[in-house]
Amino acid sequence: MLPLSRHSNTLVTDFTTGSVSKQLLVFSAPLFLSNLLQVVYNMVDMIIVGHVAGKTGLSAVSIGGDVSHFLTFIAMGFSSAGQIIISQYIGAGQRDKIGRFIGTMFTFLSACALVLTAICLLFRTPILALMNTPEAAWDQAMAYASICAAGLVFIYGYNMVSAILRGMGDSRHPFIFISIAAVMNVILDLLFVLRFNMGAMGAALATVISQSFSFLCSAVFLWRKRAHFGFSICADDFLRLDGDMLLTLSKLGIPMSIKSASIQFSKLFVNSWINGYGVEVSAMAGIANKFGSISNLFSNSINTAGSSMAGQNIGAEQYHRVPKIMLTSFAFTVTIAVLLSAAVLLFPIQVFGIFTDEPEVLSIAMEYIPIAVLIFFGSAFRAPMNTLINGSGNYPINFATAILDGLVLRIGLSLLFGLTLNMEYIGFWLGDALAGFTPFWIGLVFYFSGKWKTRKYIIKKT
Repeated sequence: MLPLSRHSNTLVTDFTTGSVSKQLLVFSAPLFLSNLLQVVYNMVDMIIVGHVAGKTGLSAVSIGGDVSHFLTFIAMGFSSAGQIIISQYIGAGQRDKIGRFIGTMFTFLSACALVLTAICLLFRTPILALMNTPEAAWDQAMAYASICAAGLVFIYGYNMVSAILRGMGDSRHPFIFISIAAVMNVILDLLFVLRFNMGAMGAALATVISQSFSFLCSAVFLWRKRAHFGFSICADDFLRLDGDMLLTLSKLGIPMSIKSASIQFSKLFVNSWINGYGVEVSAMAGIANKFGSISNLFSNSINTAGSSMAGQNIGAEQYHRVPKIMLTSFAFTVTIAVLLSAAVLLFPIQVFGIFTDEPEVLSIAMEYIPIAVLIFFGSAFRAPMNTLINGSGNYPINFATAILDGLVLRIGLSLLFGLTLNMEYIGFWLGDALAGFTPFWIGLVFYFSGKWKTRKYIIKKT
């Protein structure tokens, strides 16, 4: 086992020594910018389609986007798991395992993407029916969901490459690749939606083409720079799955995927009820999703950076640095939540007016303001706890969080407020927002239990 300091590869970052706050800030900044760009080019779809195709286009992009985003649950869960495993391999000085692990993860997730694409294309009609898609938005929602499903393998590929780079402490290059995708997306949106008047279908084409190009660029970069990252890989690594590594990946990836899937499923469930209240509420649901994305881009950036840092330190058995990572994460995310809440409370018309100028939708937006504040603070509180839960590689805790956060509380509270207490669409939004605090309470108990002070879930004794 070799400590990190003995390696001269400049593209791998050592998080086991040095200032925690500086490392977290430097590592999370490109992640934040990457997430921001993803939100921006998704918002570009909403803004351009909303102003060109009106509330019908907004509803179609919202529903089609919900379906396509749900399909990424395996990519999100297993890529995040892969990032943690790679970071712990690096912390433990076991870089010789990284090439085989990458090949195993890439082959497995590519197969998953192809299967999900086939399922979505075969059952797209009943899926949209389950979403209570308004009749006026049906054709555009169908086109959006179908095109995004067809490009799913590229979305999975980009998530994998980005996770590999982040696991090695490199957040700068994923930012470069997502920047390429963002610029392409804006240009293609203007071309397809404005110039050719293709509506939601044009927005979907712009998204898939830009993400495909970004994936190809990132994959070529990783292959050409593999020596600088201190790992070797060959064709056999992609053809022969390593059983032990796939088991380790699955133990952590399955609960993290369930967490992602259950949260997305519950959001689909909530939005399907919300869509039933009419096209104006459905349009507002699309805007509300963007508020969730804005909030999550801050917390996810800190969570992703903190998870890699915690994972590396747990792999190196430097447990005393983990609480510092969590406290620093908490300080950053709460500050952001305060600023976002102030913006929505002080300038609601200006903020919501970015997306639409239709009076009916803006009226509903004013009701949504308290929900937005809850969402901001829910994201802030769960980020440091997810840093610990994910970075530890503890799959039972991940599974418990997935079930409680994604299904039991998110759906249960939404039904309680929306139907039992007759709060209608506001109640569904409120239940979803309150469920977002679940990882904070689970993480708090997990931290004080001290059971995170082990690397046995990933690093095997030799």
